[in-house]
Amino acid sequence: MTAALARYAIWLLLVALSLVFLLHGSGFDFDYVIPKRFERLGAILIGGICVAWSSILFQTLTGNRILTPAIMGYEAVYLLLQALLVLLVGTFGLVQLGKSGSFFLSMLCMLAYSWWLHRWLFRGGRNNVYYLLLVGLVLTVLIGTLTQFVQLQVDPGEFSVLLGLSQASFNRVEAEQLLYAAVVVIPVCLLGWKTRPTLDVIALGREQAISLGIDYRRQVHLYLAQIAALVAVSTSLLGPTAFMGIFVANITYALARTFRHQVTLPLGCAIACCLFILAQLLVEHVFNYKTTVGILVNLVCGLYFLLLMVRTRGAT
Repeated sequence: MTAALARYAIWLLLVALSLVFLLHGSGFDFDYVIPKRFERLGAILIGGICVAWSSILFQTLTGNRILTPAIMGYEAVYLLLQALLVLLVGTFGLVQLGKSGSFFLSMLCMLAYSWWLHRWLFRGGRNNVYYLLLVGLVLTVLIGTLTQFVQLQVDPGEFSVLLGLSQASFNRVEAEQLLYAAVVVIPVCLLGWKTRPTLDVIALGREQAISLGIDYRRQVHLYLAQIAALVAVSTSLLGPTAFMGIFVANITYALARTFRHQVTLPLGCAIACCLFILAQLLVEHVFNYKTTVGILVNLVCGLYFLLLMVRTRGAT
């Protein structure tokens, strides 16, 4: 009963925070202020769903609570692309490309990277998820190093633009981008929700899933593709979110007290959205835009990750 009350409390908190975000200090201006806030709220909801859904799926496939899709190098590819765009075409070229153009280009690059990575690592019938994680980690480091090299070549006057693109932000999102993102996210989430019993079986482990009749190799490919699409959308829309997936997934498991995806997936989405809205409210009304959502989220989630590691080590 306590777990059920906690879940209902999270949803009520989400509704309350959404109303505060929309109405606080707006003067009930339905001509400009509130519509603009609706756009940012839409970005928050889509970004929260992408982060939570992809992280819970990824931890189900890997059987590890301290991993997120960021280890596969998706965010590193995004940062490298932004650095190359600033270096090659400059800020004027970015303006000509437009936010929607940059959004689509970032998505295509990350999806292409994911397709190449999965095709290369799973060729010849190989199906080792842990080998995939190891290669993804190595590629993340290599791509990050290359990104730093490119950043050193960027004009100092344009580096601030690149720095802004490397932080999660809801202020640069446009309604057109939200529509494109929703077109990708909704079918992916509906497919994941439809196959949630399969996810519950996969969570038992590879051998148990195969013994229960699951086509493990096919399902892993399918869910990795879904994860890649969600991470591509969230990163292209908001920017990197680093440790947030670990925080959201573990808080979800603690409140849900079950690993059934019928409970954890929607609850995780609600928690991620609450965290994003709270961070945005702090940025606007407490810090007066002197910090960013990305900095606040990474600070809190990074500290939680550190505590989680220390607690896990102490338990062993």
